[in-house]
Amino acid sequence: MSDRLKYEKRGVSASKQDVHQAIQGIDKGLYPNAFCKILPDYIANDSEYCNIMHSDTAGTKTSLAYMYYKETGDITVWKGVAQDALVMNIDDMACVGAVDNIIVSSTIGRNKSLIGGEVIKELIHFFDGFQKRMADHGIHIHLAGGETADVGDIVRTIDVGYTTFARMKKSDLIVNDITGGEVIVGFASYGQASYEDEYNSGMGSNGLTSARHDILAKLYKSKYPDSVDPNVDSEYQYTGSKQLTDTINIDGKDMTIGKLILSPTRTYMPLIKPMIDGHASAIKGMIHCTGGGQSKVLKFVDGVKIVKNNLLALPPLFQLIEEESGLPREEMYQVFNMGHRLEVFTDADTAHELIRLSESLNIDAQIIGYVEKADEKSVEITDEKGSYTLKDE
Repeated sequence: MSDRLKYEKRGVSASKQDVHQAIQGIDKGLYPNAFCKILPDYIANDSEYCNIMHSDTAGTKTSLAYMYYKETGDITVWKGVAQDALVMNIDDMACVGAVDNIIVSSTIGRNKSLIGGEVIKELIHFFDGFQKRMADHGIHIHLAGGETADVGDIVRTIDVGYTTFARMKKSDLIVNDITGGEVIVGFASYGQASYEDEYNSGMGSNGLTSARHDILAKLYKSKYPDSVDPNVDSEYQYTGSKQLTDTINIDGKDMTIGKLILSPTRTYMPLIKPMIDGHASAIKGMIHCTGGGQSKVLKFVDGVKIVKNNLLALPPLFQLIEEESGLPREEMYQVFNMGHRLEVFTDADTAHELIRLSESLNIDAQIIGYVEKADEKSVEITDEKGSYTLKDE
């Protein structure tokens, strides 16, 4: 059985092909190649403005947080889950230039029998600290409220999501116009940015079902039956060799595998805002490498080949996932961000300015490739193991 089929047997899809087929023909908004859907200004009907609304969740990362909390009593992991859900929204919006005055609302659905009030408190109180930290970087995020529902009949543990909204001038938008001749700057998803409290593995909030089941040992299926889908063949659940409290030494410090996988999704907002403030006219494209990993850009281009031949070093967590899963490198690139979750398309001179800006925030960055015109769009990746061609599905 192919590794791709194994991934689908777990009830997940990196490309979400069925979802994309379902929304074919749906209006793509004012700018079809923009990273987020851009709507007319329905608030004030001002032709110079537009509206942006986005929704996302932390996905199955909550199942892992549930297990880790039960194993260790470390309640702080829930703040990371709330950050995952929020960042998956605001960083997508940042890729079209929405980097200030964002209104957010949370939606939490829990199984009250398993998830107590202390967890809900941690999830809700996360926002104050995050809001203040972003305000220090000139980014203002406002909480409009939210909904917390007890829905044990349909949610096995907990689901955590946010909806976000912004109104901005059309003239300030970043709309992908990747035509060929640009270089690509990749910004690390791992390490410890100046505005982070600890090392970040770079995991983000995509590929968690694969990572969790490929790394962790079979004992967790019987110990935490609520962490798995009962409709999935147990052959594909928890097939790894590791326990949540096993450790990996990174930069001289031991970190548990559970905390590594649960590293909160890094927000690039403190980096993107000054990039846009100083270099907006030179930015031809901005991609948040979420669902689809390193092939994400294919959703926003036509008639180009994206060449990635100088990627950042593969972080330890993704090395571990590869070793435990046996997934081919090509599939890894389509499921995980593999070390950079933000890429910017620009000219070479601007690229070096953006790299210096990133390094000032202690985020590794480098030119990872370039764009050339082509009859058929594709991503071509070359690394120490070989070359791979990724195409839109």
